[in-house]
Amino acid sequence: MGMTLIDTAEMYAEGGAEEIVGQAIRDRRDEVYLVSKVYPHNASTQGVQAACERSLRRLGTDTIDLYLLHWRGQYPLSETVEAFERLREQGKILRWGVSNFDIDDLAELDAPACATNQVLYNPEARGIEYDLLPWQAQQHMPLMAYCPIGQGGALLHDATLQRIAGKHGATTAQVALAWALRHPA
Repeated sequence: MGMTLIDTAEMYAEGGAEEIVGQAIRDRRDEVYLVSKVYPHNASTQGVQAACERSLRRLGTDTIDLYLLHWRGQYPLSETVEAFERLREQGKILRWGVSNFDIDDLAELDAPACATNQVLYNPEARGIEYDLLPWQAQQHMPLMAYCPIGQGGALLHDATLQRIAGKHGATTAQVALAWALRHPA
């Protein structure tokens, strides 16, 4: 359908989603940008390594393009970053980042190699515009929106988005995506 990024996680269906993604991309891995996430309880030095290897096996690939810490947990960020860097050196991941981090977490992370922070962002969930989005732009850290067309589908039936979509000959999903992409970061 033209989509080139697939975002999954070991958490989704306890690995089941990664298995389905692996089946879907079996003969076309080079056509997709693959993102997966590690549970915070697996974010130790050894835990990240083992979790990544399980994800790679389920996904049926040798490399994950972007590997994210799903949210902050009990392990020191420095330990998780060190584990991510080791995976990158081994060629098991190309880049790494975080998800659901606020400014304090990102400031503590202080890792220029962090590729992105993936957070909830859409016309219904705009809280990051007041602090997190400007801070990340100032730091030149791209923001990756999850659920940019909303959660559960209600946003796609929003009257305002339907009116805008009709005016431009687009779908409400296209309008929601364009809205999220309007910010250069």
